[in-house]
Amino acid sequence: MRRTLGLVSVVLSLVLSGALAAYNPAEAKVRPTLSWHVTNVGADQELRGLAAVDRRTAWVSGDSGGVWRTTDGGATWQDVTPPGSTDQTLYRDVAATDADHALVLAIGFGPDSKILRTDDGGATWEAAFVNNDPKAFYDCMAMWPGGRNGIAMSDPPDGKFRIIRTHDSGRTWTVVDNAGMPAADPDEFGFAASGTCLVTAGGRDAYLASGGSVSRIYRTHDRGTTWQAVDSTIPTGTNGSGGTFGLAFRNPQQGLAVGGDFADPDNGALASAYTANGGRSWTAGGDVGGYRSAVAWVSGARRTAIAVGTSGSDVTYDGGRTWTAVTTGGDGFDSVQCLPGGVCWSSGAGGRVGWLRR
Repeated sequence: MRRTLGLVSVVLSLVLSGALAAYNPAEAKVRPTLSWHVTNVGADQELRGLAAVDRRTAWVSGDSGGVWRTTDGGATWQDVTPPGSTDQTLYRDVAATDADHALVLAIGFGPDSKILRTDDGGATWEAAFVNNDPKAFYDCMAMWPGGRNGIAMSDPPDGKFRIIRTHDSGRTWTVVDNAGMPAADPDEFGFAASGTCLVTAGGRDAYLASGGSVSRIYRTHDRGTTWQAVDSTIPTGTNGSGGTFGLAFRNPQQGLAVGGDFADPDNGALASAYTANGGRSWTAGGDVGGYRSAVAWVSGARRTAIAVGTSGSDVTYDGGRTWTAVTTGGDGFDSVQCLPGGVCWSSGAGGRVGWLRR
């Protein structure tokens, strides 16, 4: 069931107002009113994969074998789907450094998990990694700043989460020795819901979120060689369909986590957490409007972040301690990323493109 999450997907470009980006707690009474403006991207796929490059450039990928790119701020989208993709190809994550260079992660058991790479804006693609373990199932990938070093993670095929790593911008990948990875709990796994179950921070740190039988957050400070795990305050739900789904780190110390139970999408109780010590411990954050699959810090605003999920989105102005609804109802989103200059892109519902404004 976790492999077929009923998340409707969109691409959403949201441009935050200067008032939001420059929010000061002393000005709490003049918080901007935020609402979504949405247009259609022209593709009816679940677009969980998102790589926001800048105000004009972004990549998205879909659950029915599609990849698209925009270079004009979402006004138009170019179909750059890799050859051989089918409606059964699940592209769940994208990483990109510019309009030409991108990686897409397809998920599934055995060779269905693979990473493809393009250097020419999607005109051609090559297979950089193909999983050869029938028990492995890759969920997320993440690159460190600069795009040369990166990692991807699989659910535990042998009792531990598996990490693969690249040092050449995704051209080649190697499996990391699992001696430095703690043992996973039975039926513990990651959620391939937004591409943010694995994120990086600084130059060497990374964080991995899990759910299922337990809800935990793993951290590494040596690019994935050794890991430590701590319990998350986000609950797992009643049927193993919950836990920690998405992570975001403003720096290697200040982080946010969101999640909940995708089978109970309107229940946002205890569905957020925050850390100020690099993930060594987590504190329960304020309730959000429902299950949330991704969260992103707003650039230039020290304590402001946006969380998104299938039932709506929320904004925090105090580092995750309290949250306020931005949207509710059927306009749900899957993933969100924010960039310098006060621009954020998000993936959500129904094949649409839009932005968040006052």
